[in-house]
Amino acid sequence: MALINRMGAFARHSWRWLRIPFWVALGLGLGFLLPYTLILNKRVQDRFNDLVFAVPTRVYARPLDLAPGVPMSSAALELELTFAGYTHDASGKVPGSWTREGSRYVISSRGYAGPDGGELPKRIRVTLGRGQVESVNDAASGAPLKLAHLDPARIATLYGAQQEERRIVHLADVPPLLVKGLQAVEDRDFKHHIGLDFTAILRAAFANLRAGHTVQGGSTLTQQLVRNLFLDRNQTIVRKFNEALLSLLIEAHYSKDRILEAYINEVFLGQQGSQAVHGFAAGAEFYFGRRMEDLRPQEIAVLVGMVKGPSYYDPRRFPERALARRNLVLKEFYDTGLIDANQANAAQAAPLGIASNAQLPHNRFPAFMQLVRAQITSDFDNDTLSQGNLSIFTTLDPAAQIYAEQAITSSLKGLGKRGEKVQAAGVVTDTDSGNVLAVVGSKLPGDTGFNRALDSRRPIGSLVKPFVYLVALTDPSRWNLGTPLDDSPIALRQPNGSTWMPHNDDNLSHGQVPMVDALAHSWNLATIHLGLAVGVPRIKAFLESFGFTDVNPSPSMLIGAVDLAPIQVAQLYQYVAADGHALPLLAVRGVVDGNGRTIKRYEVEGGKGEYQQAVRLVTWAMQQVAEYGTAHSLGDSSLAWLNAAGKTGTSNDMRDSWFAGFTGSHLAVFWMGRDDNKPTSLFGATGGLRAWQDLFRHLPTRALPAAPGEGLQMAWIDPANGKPTQPECEGARQFPVVAGSLPADTEGCFWQRVGDFFGGNGNAPAPAATTQP
Repeated sequence: MALINRMGAFARHSWRWLRIPFWVALGLGLGFLLPYTLILNKRVQDRFNDLVFAVPTRVYARPLDLAPGVPMSSAALELELTFAGYTHDASGKVPGSWTREGSRYVISSRGYAGPDGGELPKRIRVTLGRGQVESVNDAASGAPLKLAHLDPARIATLYGAQQEERRIVHLADVPPLLVKGLQAVEDRDFKHHIGLDFTAILRAAFANLRAGHTVQGGSTLTQQLVRNLFLDRNQTIVRKFNEALLSLLIEAHYSKDRILEAYINEVFLGQQGSQAVHGFAAGAEFYFGRRMEDLRPQEIAVLVGMVKGPSYYDPRRFPERALARRNLVLKEFYDTGLIDANQANAAQAAPLGIASNAQLPHNRFPAFMQLVRAQITSDFDNDTLSQGNLSIFTTLDPAAQIYAEQAITSSLKGLGKRGEKVQAAGVVTDTDSGNVLAVVGSKLPGDTGFNRALDSRRPIGSLVKPFVYLVALTDPSRWNLGTPLDDSPIALRQPNGSTWMPHNDDNLSHGQVPMVDALAHSWNLATIHLGLAVGVPRIKAFLESFGFTDVNPSPSMLIGAVDLAPIQVAQLYQYVAADGHALPLLAVRGVVDGNGRTIKRYEVEGGKGEYQQAVRLVTWAMQQVAEYGTAHSLGDSSLAWLNAAGKTGTSNDMRDSWFAGFTGSHLAVFWMGRDDNKPTSLFGATGGLRAWQDLFRHLPTRALPAAPGEGLQMAWIDPANGKPTQPECEGARQFPVVAGSLPADTEGCFWQRVGDFFGGNGNAPAPAATTQP
């Protein structure tokens, strides 16, 4: 009893000394800590209740079609695989990998979701031969497939204010080994603690004290998430207090699964320049070029191991450190029963397997991306594009784009000193759809400066001529490819009183020439005479029907005094390449939101063609340009099998060199010139045509049929008058004509036979002078 009394006295005595600090502490708690905790609590709930990570908009190329008959070479297929982040291994069994045996490829596709619905992952066997895909089969069953796709390569990323790369995933979609392995390595008591693990803190403190430096941390996954979401990296008492309090609040409000899912999407895993990699899904793509769902145990271990220090364990910069850390993590997986001994041994024996070509594309093709932005700005503003978690599926063909860039580089290099100050641009499209496959805006690939393909309007020279002839050929009763044209000098008075006296490039006049020869040799005088007969206003109106403004109304327009950008020239020639269908050039296929729903599709309805018979005649005539005309180097080369149709173009004083030409599946337009508009000393055949040829030496494509198109028939024509004649008549030449457009009767060779009878004494009219090129 005495003891109890003494203890009570001691308590009363102590209370007299402690009561003031107690009430002060209680006052601080109620006056400061309670409001402060309530403020933090609201901040936590606001952030977690509407947890929206900054997810950039990704831009993709087109998926690669693989079907029997599709033009393809081994080099092009491997380029596509590499650019799409596929890895070459021994079996091609893991999604995102491939292997090769001779002309046969085994590819494990990753699948994709796009505006056309997409495709599930599959393992396919692709056999190449004769410049095309010979067969596509299911690799497991051997069953033939009519069509398969490779998932589209990512070509750009549109970031907002924060350069953060991530792909949001739900916990249910995360591989179980990653979920359990992360906890085994970073926070084994995650399912049981309240946000702070006091046992882990004491264990870490003891280990660090024994080692004399920091060797172990005691932070929970919740604390690590708090640091990423709310706090900076300063090691202060205030920050540590806030971290602890915020961790307790998060644990009080949200389930363990919700916290873990947020962590998996937020964790920092590396950096590429100014772009930060957040989340395991983005990390899987960045380091392995594959989806997180397809990772193997050793790859999961690499990513889990990097949580401790993404810079220190960067597998690209410090592979030895990363390998040692990975193997340590694999041991943790084994010790906790997540993998068995065989799996652990196999995983530890495997190389790191980092994909050298797996990168974060920011804007690999700026010239093409400018066209993409131009086509979607009416539907999506910049804020939506940079922060909308969208996927933009474009029409870009990686092989066409890279080969076009290389074609410009190599052709300019081949010019030596002449090419040093010459700039260049190019556009490649699909002839059937009008899809833009490639845009090159500068001779320097990746140049983000002036985009000459879209913004540089230059005189197109003789590229305009096929359309002068096309307008004429819409009247087959008056004009055909054998109709003689006058290639004699002409003088035209201008509105200012001056006289315009054009001439041919060879400074000669050639008299009466067949229309097809006038186009093939690009003779100015014959074209002007034809254009004046057809009517300059008619030709001007035809050009303006493509949306071009300020078309030169004077006769000089007939031989190239028209300023267009390469993309506009491509639009013009697309009409001919598409068999008379006026297809708008498209760079975007569709836009998909973060949930995989298509919110916008860009499609072109292929309407009924116009003037198709005239278009087919012009196409055949442009094939003669490559056969014996100004582009004969094409017909004389190894590319003659393409039967390509094209036209050279050279502006005054050789300031601009152009070539536009198409095969059975591709149209390409190339321009070369100087930004200061000084002469280049290049003709169309020595500049733009060289780049075109270099492109098609590498780009798989289909040949253009050599035979005239439907609705045409071959006829023997007397070039002296453009009328039908007999094949045995001197000078007779065979041309395609619109079926039924010529008189049924043909002119015989009566005067020729009479002349032969009299020995050619001059009493009979001399045959028309014609030259067979």
